[in-house]
Amino acid sequence: MTDPLLDVRDLRVTIPTEDGDVHAVSGVSFAVEPGKVLGVVGESGSGKSVTMLSLMGLMRRAGARVTGEVRFGGTDLVTADDRTLRRLRGDDVAMIFQDPLSSLHPFYRVGSQITEGIRAHRDVSRKQAKERAIELLGLVGIPRPHQRVDDYPHEFSGGMRQRVMIAMALANDPKLLIADEPTTALDVTVQAQILALLQRLQAELGMAVVMITHDLGVVAEIADDIAVMYAGRIVERAPVKTLFRQPRHPYTWGLLRSIPRLDLPRDVDLVPIEGRPPSLIHPTGRCAFQPRCAYAARCCGTEDPALTPVGSDPEHLVRCDMDEEQGTRIWSALAAGESPEQAALAAGVPTTGTAA
Repeated sequence: MTDPLLDVRDLRVTIPTEDGDVHAVSGVSFAVEPGKVLGVVGESGSGKSVTMLSLMGLMRRAGARVTGEVRFGGTDLVTADDRTLRRLRGDDVAMIFQDPLSSLHPFYRVGSQITEGIRAHRDVSRKQAKERAIELLGLVGIPRPHQRVDDYPHEFSGGMRQRVMIAMALANDPKLLIADEPTTALDVTVQAQILALLQRLQAELGMAVVMITHDLGVVAEIADDIAVMYAGRIVERAPVKTLFRQPRHPYTWGLLRSIPRLDLPRDVDLVPIEGRPPSLIHPTGRCAFQPRCAYAARCCGTEDPALTPVGSDPEHLVRCDMDEEQGTRIWSALAAGESPEQAALAAGVPTTGTAA
């Protein structure tokens, strides 16, 4: 087995506020191997972006308390000093931020913003850095890169600005690329183009990629493994084919059922996950999804379940007390278009009346 490029163990991030400490990330562990793609999926507020910002050392300015262990190439990023993190950021580890319009400075030409990162990590002249910026803009599919390198961000469309952000992240040939919802606010055609671009670049350059998104459909083609996050914790983790074929957590079921299906009539309503995410200031010590879970009455215990293997598969982990056989029967019924109540009845599990 290949040694992981990134190894995260028991990461915890606590953010102090006037109302109390927000437990934004609670005991997250995962690993990313060289050349592999990990998809991190969950609703807004589930802790996806905070987890990745913590890996980059960017939560320190917010006064957050970060504990645990984050190993990258033998360096623990949690205990690393600012100088070490500055050396790694933008060089070995790069990040595509969620909103390119707010991430690109409106007063500076895009070429200048790309070359700044290059010269911060490479001993090259301005001319060489600009040539590299032109090369990168061409690599990510921006037409006439020799001309557009001198344009300002407002002269680019949303999809083109996202391509500029990708070019900036790739400037120094990173070993690990973190993409924080790179397709948010883009129309579906541009989304497909950006995902195809990332998939091509990852294959050509051999980078490891962590793709953050709220949509399982976005990572269906590009990811090797998927980690589903809820309330600051990973509730399910599995290879992508396993997760889509046999998901085990009720929250994962809800995410999958909220994706439009082409095999159903057009007038069939989308299925939302009812209820609201829990407060991260006052954790209950029980399963965080319990108030929104249709099957909690029968399955949930009095303590928060651990992340444990599903059956004999060490690569498929789930944080749920539900019996494996019942979970399999429920998902089979849900995938066939049954309601949670009908699926639970078929599996012999009483529901609480909440649709998950």
